[in-house]
Amino acid sequence: MSTETQAPAEKQRVVIFDTTLRDGEQSPGASMTLEEKLQVAELLDEMGVDVIEAGFPIASNGDFEAVSEIAKRVKRSVVCGLARASGADIDRAAEALQHAERRRIHTFIGTSPLHREFQLQLDKDQVYERVVSSVTRARNFTDDVEWSPMDATRTEHDYLCRVVEAAIKCGATTINIPDTVGYATPDEFRDLIKMLIERVPNADTVIFSTHCHDDLGLAVANSLGGVLGGARQIECTINGLGERAGNAALEEVVMAIKTRGDVLPYYTDIDATLLMRASKLVSAVSAFPVQYNKAIAIVGKNAFAHESGIHQDGVLKNAQTYEIMRPEDVGVRSTSLVMGKHSGRHAFREKLVALGFDLGDNAFEEAFRRFKDLADRKKHVFDEDIAALVEDEMAQASETIRLVALTVIAGTGGPQKAIVTLDVDGVHQTKEAVGDGPVDAMFKAIRSIVPHEATLQLYQVGAVTEESDAQADVSVRLGEGDKIVTGRGADTDTMVASAKAYVSALNKLVTRRAKSKPEALRAS
Repeated sequence: MSTETQAPAEKQRVVIFDTTLRDGEQSPGASMTLEEKLQVAELLDEMGVDVIEAGFPIASNGDFEAVSEIAKRVKRSVVCGLARASGADIDRAAEALQHAERRRIHTFIGTSPLHREFQLQLDKDQVYERVVSSVTRARNFTDDVEWSPMDATRTEHDYLCRVVEAAIKCGATTINIPDTVGYATPDEFRDLIKMLIERVPNADTVIFSTHCHDDLGLAVANSLGGVLGGARQIECTINGLGERAGNAALEEVVMAIKTRGDVLPYYTDIDATLLMRASKLVSAVSAFPVQYNKAIAIVGKNAFAHESGIHQDGVLKNAQTYEIMRPEDVGVRSTSLVMGKHSGRHAFREKLVALGFDLGDNAFEEAFRRFKDLADRKKHVFDEDIAALVEDEMAQASETIRLVALTVIAGTGGPQKAIVTLDVDGVHQTKEAVGDGPVDAMFKAIRSIVPHEATLQLYQVGAVTEESDAQADVSVRLGEGDKIVTGRGADTDTMVASAKAYVSALNKLVTRRAKSKPEALRAS
């Protein structure tokens, strides 16, 4: 039976557990503001994600606040909070989740010899007792408890069966099996899940889950292998965001299941047409760009682009010759409508809708004004230009510091100088500075207006499109103590884009200064 005609009821459902806001945010430099986390959570809820792991409530006041606010807003998805195997962690998670319509506590402990001996300094029996006490405590707050043996793929099989059995006896309803360091291969991971289901008593009463990291580039393959072995939940992130090499990418998992129903007789409840929108949002708020030729070519810039003459000929005759899925299935238009300075409001609004933006009247008028300005400076305005323009405007809307004017003097004939005017809480301030190059001079001028001790950890310039008049897309990362923030700016003038990105990061830094943020805690 073909994928198109097979009814979902004949397949088995796979639960999608998204951890972009927890494990994804643990990527160095990928920290998000509260408002950014709320935007991502609301989109995940809209697209049909079953479980949203909103954060690690005890890690910081900021994480607690984010989980609490997401719990209040999300209506469809289960909201999950992470907790180590300690009473304080579990109590804090329960407090953060108290307003959620549907809540889950996810508690974990390392079980491999390396984790027991070196990280925890506990023996097998001590770890076992913590499994029992943590799952039991979590069960007092909710009947939806997930338990994870961290570094499960390097844990002795007999011991892994023992602690999984204990977690089930104590009331865990989901057993997550993490490949914490991305060590496994697909066959190994499939066999591990199958072994646990066959050997552990009452394994049929819980859902087994996968949580695979991409250190060897096998996270998606291992996750699907786990499903073939009997797992019915996949933990993943948008764009594969996560520590080190990242996690299994949600969009790849979902589209692999959707596209290869012949060998993967499963389904998810994800609205795949929102995948591109989610990818762009997470890329923007994390300042982690998506590579052009991203794996499986679902949300990468070149996802449905063909340059080879042979490919072009085949696609024109039948798209399936070189495309295994339809662009519209993941929220991508098959062609890019080129907009220009003669385009009117109606065409521009239709374009925004097609790109997944729903702006109010005032925001639309401002976006249209900026689009016209851009069209006067740029020969062709592509979809990517418009998306960058709108995302840049949305980022600036809530900022207390805004760029008003910039003059840069550069070249070989004299000192590199910048004159910057900022609007700081409604007051315009102008400063001039000399530096080792125009960017250094510009950043020094901004620093003189808004003093801070942050160091520049990343300055990255990319082009939104390929032409010589393309918009520059600049990312800036600032670090001050234990605070790491990122900003992004877009403009046809690279220096203006750089100033916008720096100011965007500075706004986040100023906001976070006012909040107490203890050293971040990390877990897989």
